[in-house]
Amino acid sequence: MSEAFKKLIFSITFNSCLFLLLIIGMQNSSSESKVKLFKKETIALPISFIVGLSFITGSITGSCLPIFFNNKKVDS
Repeated sequence: MSEAFKKLIFSITFNSCLFLLLIIGMQNSSSESKVKLFKKETIALPISFIVGLSFITGSITGSCLPIFFNNKKVDS
């Protein structure tokens, strides 16, 4: 198995576990807010869910970008 594939599987597994913990942890959250996306509003979502999902999305993006844009050294 290649190193890039192992990193991708680890990233997906780790962030899936974080998402499950986020879902469990937000069940008692009472403060809700709406998010404006392209001149439209979403349904009222708990603020902890919005912040947690933003963190998880950034974590997935940050861990996948180096895998896809791997710069190989060129000998001069």
